[in-house]
Amino acid sequence: MAVVLSHDVLNRAIGAVLGGAVGDALGAGYEFGPPVNPASVTMRPGTLTLAPAGHWTDDTAMAIAILESAATLGTLSTVEATSRVGERFVEWYRSSPSDVGVHTRTVLERAERGQSITDAANEVQALNPTSAGNGSLMRTGPVALAHLGDREALVSTARAMSSLTHPSELCAEACVLWTLAIDHAIRTGELIGPRLGLDALPEERRAQWSTLLDEAERLPTVSFTPNGYVVTALQAAWSAIYATREQDTPFEAALRLAVSIGDDTDTVAAIAGSLVGAWCGGTVIPRSWRQGLAGWPHVYRDVDLMRLAMQAAMGNLEDDSWSQIVSWYDI
Repeated sequence: MAVVLSHDVLNRAIGAVLGGAVGDALGAGYEFGPPVNPASVTMRPGTLTLAPAGHWTDDTAMAIAILESAATLGTLSTVEATSRVGERFVEWYRSSPSDVGVHTRTVLERAERGQSITDAANEVQALNPTSAGNGSLMRTGPVALAHLGDREALVSTARAMSSLTHPSELCAEACVLWTLAIDHAIRTGELIGPRLGLDALPEERRAQWSTLLDEAERLPTVSFTPNGYVVTALQAAWSAIYATREQDTPFEAALRLAVSIGDDTDTVAAIAGSLVGAWCGGTVIPRSWRQGLAGWPHVYRDVDLMRLAMQAAMGNLEDDSWSQIVSWYDI
């Protein structure tokens, strides 16, 4: 069923997807490097992937698996949708990606051998109960699109998408907070951030997360490194957005600041890009950053992400809607 969205809401829905991909590609050129001057951050070849400038990494590849199911099924809350996402994760892993997190790799190796991905994730988590990496938060950008405004569905879906590889409660909570923040930004154009999702967490967890968000808003952004831990990654991304929210070009400023922290730069910038893109909209993304986008699946470019984002948010995609987007983005 097609959903009628205003042009502004649709632009912000696209921004959540494009913003994450651009952040990922921008950060790929600085991955696991030292802090740098934000003003010097530019698109350049991947330091680990060795891919050309503008190519996304595992962050966006796994987000695309979620986005495709949201676009084709119109939901992420069914068993079929969850299964399709898991299957697509395995297909991506079989393409021999050059940059995969250790936890995710361990889960997908088991799934590739035929084990249920959820069983594999639970077993890997049981072997290392304190593991709580940023590997599910990095792909949260598209989760809100199929269920805009449906808080109950958003919370359960964010948890389900996380648990495919990262069943840690901390990971699930981070994904809930970020998904609800993206949903609100898309629907209203307001940047409130992850704090608005605190009441969706178990009551005993809210104070801890509130304190963590206080730190992100108070401390210098460069404080949040190393940032492979899901909590520090969320703090780093929110700190970058919060610190630049009043600048003239907050999208560019937030991503440059996110990358400048160093360490897991592609992931922090992908996380930040999904929320700041949902707030600012896709049309603010510099054309020079957007047009070089590429990655797995290797036929995909920026226009493919736009189409999928539109379809996920709207349902059936009408030709006249796409014609409008072509003119907005100068495709």
